Amino acid sequence: MPANNTEIERRLWDAADELRANSKLRSQEYSTPVLGLIFLRYAGQRFAEAEDALAGRGSARRPITRADYQARGVMYLPEPARWSKLVNLREGEDIGGALNDAMRAVEAENDELRDVLPKTYNAIDNRTLAELIRVFNSVPIDIEGDAFGKIYEYFLGKFAMTEGQKGGEFFTPTSIVKLIVDIIEPFHGRIFDPACGSGGMFVQSAKFIARHQHNPVEEISVYGQEKTSETVRLCKLNLAVHGLSGDIREGNSYYENIHDSVGRFDYVMANPPFNVDRVDKERLKDDYRFPLGLPRVDNGNYLWIQIFYSALGESGRAGFVMANSASDARGSEQELRRRLIEARVLDVMIGVSSNFFYTVTNPATLWFLDKRKAASDRANKVLFIDARHTFRQVDRAHRDFAPEQAEVLANIVRLYRAEPPEFDDGSKPMLSDIFPKYEYRDVPGLCKVATLTEIESQGWSLNPGRYVSVGDRAPDEFVFADRLEELNEELELLNAEAAQFQERIADNVSQLLEKAAESDAATLEAV
Repeated sequence: MPANNTEIERRLWDAADELRANSKLRSQEYSTPVLGLIFLRYAGQRFAEAEDALAGRGSARRPITRADYQARGVMYLPEPARWSKLVNLREGEDIGGALNDAMRAVEAENDELRDVLPKTYNAIDNRTLAELIRVFNSVPIDIEGDAFGKIYEYFLGKFAMTEGQKGGEFFTPTSIVKLIVDIIEPFHGRIFDPACGSGGMFVQSAKFIARHQHNPVEEISVYGQEKTSETVRLCKLNLAVHGLSGDIREGNSYYENIHDSVGRFDYVMANPPFNVDRVDKERLKDDYRFPLGLPRVDNGNYLWIQIFYSALGESGRAGFVMANSASDARGSEQELRRRLIEARVLDVMIGVSSNFFYTVTNPATLWFLDKRKAASDRANKVLFIDARHTFRQVDRAHRDFAPEQAEVLANIVRLYRAEPPEFDDGSKPMLSDIFPKYEYRDVPGLCKVATLTEIESQGWSLNPGRYVSVGDRAPDEFVFADRLEELNEELELLNAEAAQFQERIADNVSQLLEKAAESDAATLEAV
């Protein structure tokens, strides 16, 4: 057996990607069928284990049924869909047809997967399919933990990187998702993601609950929305791989409030598209999901922020990714930001480095809302964390958080909230160096708690860099990449301000034209 799961993941990916490279299929055409095979391999393993455990327990009077498998948290697989049957298919047989039949059989037995599983295997030649089955069958059956779930997530991430812009629409890097989950702590209740992609927020929430010794199926219910049917299917498939199900629906979240979201949810998590323009605000003017008001500028950021905010119940928490420019935007967006801050729900802001996301290379910011905050001693405070210099370089173009780095960031928030730190991912040495007594304190260059008065003095800016002073640095030390990021952020801010000025000029010109028209009309009447 290879040394660890990461090595298995790489080996499987290298083999699958080589097969893709030697076929006529594009990545988009190849990714979903491959993910479907991983699903069948995973479901097949769990079914076989349950079958062995149930062996000999049935009788003529009371045979083993589908319900017995479900009681063990295992999806029932009819005969055509069992991995033991598929792995024995020969290259000369119609493997594509057999796989399509397997998917149809699973859907027939599991209503939540109806019309979800891929059934395009006839588009892939027999040799490639036979080799894919052989490759996935090579994964040891005794690997520990949620191995196939991890492999599935690994493949999702690799396909997202391969597909670039399109891939980033359905996949948020796991380290970002895990950090969001660890900070909002979704122990029990309803979870909502109106831009759910492949469902990573739901999967990590379930893992968070399992890590704290509870059963996710009993503790949470999940609700998602996505604008394309393809991504909805991907999300449902991802949930199924991890033994979960949820109410995932297709719809445009700007215009369709499918889940009747206002005040309904305990937790909201999302990574929405940044800086979307041409949203028809006329269709939104009477929508009660926007209690702070509609922005005048042609940008969807503050629409998303209010969709998240308005969905929270009385004690709800939200964590979401947002474009850096939203933290400093002026004009009508600044006014909306002020109202949100003065509502005492904004709790934590974390600045993230560039190159974390597949759709954008710019730095981003993580926002955290907490309805419980208003009644706490944090009511008039916001925690700012500058994590732009905290990352692991995955490859030349991509970064993420190492597990211990993400855990340190989450632990800073826990200390700020007077909660005990957690050390599941090995962050104890790092945290002990920064906070020897495990008590929160402002750390130059890393974190600062700012009062609402301080935030007001900064023009209601929520940019962590404005509050977290620069740490100690040698006078002659200069990091080009850091300076480039700073300049890029300044450019984002200037562009946002320019857009606001254009908006104001357009409003003023419109008012002048209206007054001129009124004056002309009055003159004509007088004549």
